[in-house]
Amino acid sequence: MLLFSAALIAGLILLVLSSDKFIEHAALVAEKLNVSPIVIGITLVALGTSAPEMVVSAIAALDNAPGIAVGNVIGSNIANIGLVFGATLVLAAVPINGSLVKKEIPLVLGVTILAGVLLLDQALSMTDGVILIIAFFVVLFLLLRNSGSLEDELTEELPEDDGGSVTRSVLIAIAGLAVLIGSSKLLVWGAIGIASALGVSDLVIGLTIVAIGTSLPELAASIASVRKGHHDIAIGNVLGSNIFNLATVLPLPALIAPGMIEATVINRDYWWMLGFTLLFALAVIVYSKHRSVSIPRWFAIPLLGGYAAYLYLLAVSG
Repeated sequence: MLLFSAALIAGLILLVLSSDKFIEHAALVAEKLNVSPIVIGITLVALGTSAPEMVVSAIAALDNAPGIAVGNVIGSNIANIGLVFGATLVLAAVPINGSLVKKEIPLVLGVTILAGVLLLDQALSMTDGVILIIAFFVVLFLLLRNSGSLEDELTEELPEDDGGSVTRSVLIAIAGLAVLIGSSKLLVWGAIGIASALGVSDLVIGLTIVAIGTSLPELAASIASVRKGHHDIAIGNVLGSNIFNLATVLPLPALIAPGMIEATVINRDYWWMLGFTLLFALAVIVYSKHRSVSIPRWFAIPLLGGYAAYLYLLAVSG
């Protein structure tokens, strides 16, 4: 048990560190090869919000642990709203950009409902995976359509040239990817070992320990954004991560190891994810029309309280 716990903790730490390095230097390589800034920006946003979940779910699917693969996605989306955004609100009220109501909120709700429809048969098939990937490209098209400001924001995400050679950036990106894959393997091995030792399903481990761990980059980014006064970025982090988790991470177990999933995924966990998403959407819609145009700090109470209640439910139901 101690060895599995150490493997999981080490895996999480290396996962976060290697993810940042891989993404940063992969973007630098693309910049130096004159790839379009908008293309790099989109890739950065997609990978930057979901790289840990993506690699962990892929490794879990390859290791025949679909509970961790699927639980990681749903658990991360729940944690992003309940834990990450809740913790962000503890620090400061978060201003709302009115355009979120017209574009991002309908998209996150649409992708969440689509995922629920696909999971209703308690299985993930290759067809489900293809549908979700198509949804990803539809989302990208809708986000970019008539959105010059988004293009500017994506371009601003690009890292500054470090003055090194292309070869150096390629080597660092490859090393980062290697550590990312290795740390994910270590994390999944530790998670499976802990689940077996505690006598709980790998789904519960995926929904809790693994999901919280892979959501740490979002938590760090959101808190850093608030401290720098960029409060609106916090909402963007949550929305982007949740959309890309469902549209780019959930398809991986469907394509790598299609098959049945635990009934509790759709009977319990999906409804919690949908409930948190609806609560989040309602807050954005209501407060976008409010005089202050900010989600108040007290709204952290239902978010963090709801997340604590969900963890308690998982603990008692196993």
